[in-house]
Amino acid sequence: MIDKPGVDERLLAAEVSAAWVVEVARLVFMPVGLDGDAWAYRVDTRDGERYFLKLRRGEFSPAAVLLPGLLRAHGVSQVVAPIGLPEGGAARRFDDHQLLLYPFHDGGSLWGRGLTDRQWYEYGQFLSRLHAVTPSTDIAAVLPVETYRSRAGERLGTRAEQAAASETLGAFWNRYGAALQRLSARVDDLASHVTHGRHVICHADIHPGNLIADGGGPLHVVDWDAPILAPRERDLMFIYSRDFGDHPVDAHRAALFHRGYGPLEPDRNLLNYYRSERHLDEVAAFLGSILDPEASPESRANDLHWLTRIAETVADPGYAA
Repeated sequence: MIDKPGVDERLLAAEVSAAWVVEVARLVFMPVGLDGDAWAYRVDTRDGERYFLKLRRGEFSPAAVLLPGLLRAHGVSQVVAPIGLPEGGAARRFDDHQLLLYPFHDGGSLWGRGLTDRQWYEYGQFLSRLHAVTPSTDIAAVLPVETYRSRAGERLGTRAEQAAASETLGAFWNRYGAALQRLSARVDDLASHVTHGRHVICHADIHPGNLIADGGGPLHVVDWDAPILAPRERDLMFIYSRDFGDHPVDAHRAALFHRGYGPLEPDRNLLNYYRSERHLDEVAAFLGSILDPEASPESRANDLHWLTRIAETVADPGYAA
């Protein structure tokens, strides 16, 4: 989020110091991510260490807290897992929020600068290893399971009238509203025709923005907030679509990814469903954040930029081809 959370940062720093037994020297707000209920800080300590702090309104899902540690135990080394608390567990309550603390990795996300050839190969290796992990009984009990019943269309419908009447969104809705309504119908139609594939552990948001690397170094995979048991196409959609990242897959990059992943023949109907549902979900989320009366002008402008980018993609005559 671009806007800071409405919390006392002095109390937040004190809570982190007490919970993880570190001497916090400074909290640096990081305006990253598009989740309206989550915020990020870099934690600088007095002894020169750095950590990544995630603050979530409400609670993290049990899977988000437990799964990363299981994956690292299975040798999936790219996973960035939360740091445990001395008394056990990993999540810490802070008023009506929860906190997770992670190791900090330099380099930033690969959304803007793209992946090197070696990193495309490692990307494939990572997803292959992830999809091969069998969840333990306790993890399987808390992982959501794919149902192909999206609520994004319903959320879009509840915001359509307000968007059309909004000073900020009126012109946007006049231009793109019909295309977005068609997208909602497309998602329903695709869901009714998908083949229910074998379920594996999916990250569910594995675009280049959630890949961290220092230059051409090894990948670190972050943002495990919404893992799910689903067909592997749930993750592969980010590879086979050109909508995610400023340097999306081409034939050369696809060949490198496939070499790392192994034999691969994804279900095209599932890929189309997941791509369309993702766009619909993001549209509904951005409409909600722009219509939020507490959003800053800067936040609204940022969200409108991304919303328009999605709408232009969806309105393209070749989108459904």
